[in-house]
Amino acid sequence: MIKIIVDAMGGDNAPEEIVKGAVQALAKDKDLQVVLTGDEGKISPVLAALSYDKARLQVVHCTEVITNDDAPTLAIRQKKDSSLVVALKMLKEDEEAQGFVSAGSTGAVLTGALLRVGRIRGISRPAVCPALPTAKGGKVLIIDAGANAECKPVNLCHFALMGTAYAKASGVKDPRVGLVTNGTEDHKGDPLHQEAHNLLKTLPGINFVGNVEGRDIMSGDIDVAVCDGFSGNIALKTTEGTALAVMQIIKQNIMASFWAKVGYALFMKKAFKNIKRVMDYSKYGGAVLLGIDKVVVKSHGSSKAESICASVLQAKDAAACNLIPGIKDLLAATDLEAIGAEG
Repeated sequence: MIKIIVDAMGGDNAPEEIVKGAVQALAKDKDLQVVLTGDEGKISPVLAALSYDKARLQVVHCTEVITNDDAPTLAIRQKKDSSLVVALKMLKEDEEAQGFVSAGSTGAVLTGALLRVGRIRGISRPAVCPALPTAKGGKVLIIDAGANAECKPVNLCHFALMGTAYAKASGVKDPRVGLVTNGTEDHKGDPLHQEAHNLLKTLPGINFVGNVEGRDIMSGDIDVAVCDGFSGNIALKTTEGTALAVMQIIKQNIMASFWAKVGYALFMKKAFKNIKRVMDYSKYGGAVLLGIDKVVVKSHGSSKAESICASVLQAKDAAACNLIPGIKDLLAATDLEAIGAEG
């Protein structure tokens, strides 16, 4: 049985959708145990309307909530009875607790995980790592997608190592790692990316396939896309926005013509449903915060039950596949100083 702690008060749709998603996860995985942290007076009415295994769900009452309006560091230090801080304290202190999920403030989750749980020893900086679908039917991990706007070459090396360990834990035998920059040639990019490229070429433990451009991230030719947090966040948000825009344009064109409506209804409805399903981020859960000493998953702030369910199962699977020990083992086997990567 694997215990996952869920911040029931984090996110735009808390606590209703968070609680429903956690209960859905319990129904899908009989080896899962969930702890909900938050206002019991608001959580209990939601649970009362649901059917679930009460032996595998616990509610820990909290009196405070950290919102997007709170300054992350100050909130973590002052709101000690918030659903987020209590959850992270449990994650740190409870040996049975192996993962955590929150749809709350990204800054607060990142700060809280660092201050309350701690970094993996030897990792220079944690990184946000979401997954996107690829044109070949698989998925690609983007690391970093927003935690570190300014990076050093050693940070990108650590991102490559952590992304490789995560991809392996997800079932990819020999993950292909690409460095996202403004051209595929070895010399392309600013000094940061040029130096990082030279280091990654000689870095043991990873399968570095070279530079890739933004358009190649979802091609299916790589399994891990290494980015600085600024570029990675723009790439992620642009991809999500483009997917939504394309689907909206297609819908508008179908509705604008009688024959287009007929063709859609007779021939294309199933295909478009499949496309929408593949592009739906809720199916992929949240973004794993790699580099923290236990599994931490940050869900979209607007997540509903289906996405929370996927995030909880994602956290459980990452813990079950020994993601954290995998990162530590790969890091221990890599001598970054020997190749000139300095923090």
